Amino acid sequence: MAKLGRELRAQGIDLVDLSLGEPDFDTPQHIKDAAKKAIDDNWSHYTPVSGYLDLREAICGKFRRDNGLDYTPDQIVVSTGAKQSLANAVLAVINKGDEVIIPTPFWVTYEALVQLAEGKVVKIQSSLENAYKITPAQLEAAITPRTRLFMFSSPCNPSGAVYDKSELQALAEVFRKYPNILVISDEIYEYINYCGCNESIAQFEWMKERTIVINGLSKGFAMTGWRLGYMAAPKEIARACDKLQGQFTSGTNAVTQRAAIVALTAPLDATHTMVAEFSRRRTRVLELMKEIPGFRFASPDGAFYAFPCVDAYFGKSDGEETVNNASDLAMYLLNKGHVNTVTGSAFGDDKCLRFSFANSMENIEKGFARIKDALAKLG
Repeated sequence: MAKLGRELRAQGIDLVDLSLGEPDFDTPQHIKDAAKKAIDDNWSHYTPVSGYLDLREAICGKFRRDNGLDYTPDQIVVSTGAKQSLANAVLAVINKGDEVIIPTPFWVTYEALVQLAEGKVVKIQSSLENAYKITPAQLEAAITPRTRLFMFSSPCNPSGAVYDKSELQALAEVFRKYPNILVISDEIYEYINYCGCNESIAQFEWMKERTIVINGLSKGFAMTGWRLGYMAAPKEIARACDKLQGQFTSGTNAVTQRAAIVALTAPLDATHTMVAEFSRRRTRVLELMKEIPGFRFASPDGAFYAFPCVDAYFGKSDGEETVNNASDLAMYLLNKGHVNTVTGSAFGDDKCLRFSFANSMENIEKGFARIKDALAKLG
């Protein structure tokens, strides 16, 4: 979709992009200043594979401050983005034929990583009625003797679903019965939540030593291009990930690591300001979607996406194009409405579209006006 959008722009077409998966804010000044100082101080050499010790200590401090979790630096591995942290974890623990349970909708990379590790993906279909969160009964029904791993995100990309403490505890009680199952908890959108539900499944006593927590700087600090993610994991898994990463990329960028220490230890004022603006846009996006006939959706409690069910438009046509599924509708909105979105089929749900509100209010207003007009032509 990004490629097609660039092609339309090259033709001179005014396109509104609601597909963006990154904050539309600049990195806070104090973090940029730290990076400049790191360059001047000649932080320009190879770094330890798992990251500088003082950065790993800062990450441990962040977990204590924000999550009430105690880790030691030898349980932390710093990587080139949270995506590499996820890849390290999956490749370290999944063997051929192992089953990995993933609730849908999910971030596209989860399934691909399991496939790379020659594992088998077992999907649990969440529902709009349950705000795209799975139930303990669904989880238990999906577990087999081959189950090795459960992967999920909260807040979730693409649905914006956020599990509260009681919901996480209910899932954790299921895992209590199956001690051989590991959990990857992707918490990259942790700071971008609108319900105050800043909870981790690792907080429960019997879960911490079997949970791999993934996080990073991209979303909460508007640092997507800086490429720094990290994991907190049981020591043996952290050691395995250090070995893997040592052969793929070695240590993460030195300058980014020095800036990351400042990001993780300084006050979060800039992050809170950014999230307040996302909250304002979220309110407006929900208002605009309510004005579109046929849209059904849950209010996203986190991240910066709306994920409406759009199957009311399947089978409809404007006389030139017929919409049979979400991918068709995404293409229709791109070609006829000049709005770039992402099909839900990419995330395991072929009835939805993902709209990002990581864009200006002006573009959000313009984009949804175009969407409404284009959909009105489908009969």
